[in-house]
Amino acid sequence: MRLFWRAANRGRDGRPIILFFNDFFGDPPDTESLAHIGGCTFTTDRRTIARAAAVVFHIPSLPNLSKMRKRRGQLWVAWSMESEVHYPQLADQAFMQNFDLTITYQRSADIWCSYLPNAAAFERALATPIPPKTDDAPVVMLQTSTIDRCGRNRFAQELMSHIKIDSFGRFLNNRQLETTDRGHETKLALIAPYKFCIAFENSIAVDYVTEKFFDPFLVGTVPIYRGASNIDMFAPGDNAFIDASKFSGPRDLADFLNHLDSDQDAYRQFFKWREIGLSAGFNRLLLAASKEPFCQLCEIVRERQAMARR
Repeated sequence: MRLFWRAANRGRDGRPIILFFNDFFGDPPDTESLAHIGGCTFTTDRRTIARAAAVVFHIPSLPNLSKMRKRRGQLWVAWSMESEVHYPQLADQAFMQNFDLTITYQRSADIWCSYLPNAAAFERALATPIPPKTDDAPVVMLQTSTIDRCGRNRFAQELMSHIKIDSFGRFLNNRQLETTDRGHETKLALIAPYKFCIAFENSIAVDYVTEKFFDPFLVGTVPIYRGASNIDMFAPGDNAFIDASKFSGPRDLADFLNHLDSDQDAYRQFFKWREIGLSAGFNRLLLAASKEPFCQLCEIVRERQAMARR
């Protein structure tokens, strides 16, 4: 069915308006960071809703939609980076029929919004020698949240009883930061001296692969992953990480890690991918993730308006 776009779906500067209707976990979306997208005007001002070409709803913070009316020709967009396990609305077909487009971590979304670092970050990682693994503990963990819909907390706790793990997060904390916490920069610096890094997702869902998995690769540390069943497609190369789901339990996994900790030749096999370079599949993922999701949304809006005027 043809959408009817009107001049009223644009701001005073002639650009289409994209409205973020609700907050992002209590904070307004950062529209200033989208100012570089020149083709559209992004706003959080609900007074523009009658003129908005697209309205973006953050699903985890979503208010009741029952009393809302979609304007003629308006696009409604469902946006979420959170797992459908925590927000089952994402898997509810009846609910999702309210929306014309999706922007999520799911590869099947209309617009894929990934946790992948950019290609330049991986280029720098491959050009940088692997840091010496100087810490006494072979494994590091940085988990603050206790949110758990997949048994990760119990798994990590038992794993810790079989192998030494330095935990800097609030969960199972046994080490303290010795420097000022500068966010992501500090996280990467903490991971670098360790052979392995715990990367357990808070829930298990296809395509739900967060920065927990990718960050260790950037500093030459092997991630121990527990999460998405299709994790292999997100790896930068073959034999690049340890999949906890392949083991019978925490003790079996710990035995393997202890073996790698004492066998340097076996451990070095997990870095062969760095010599070969990023796989073709991973390069395709990086390319797909390289475009700003809301830039893609702006292009879709402008293309639909252009088609309606023909």
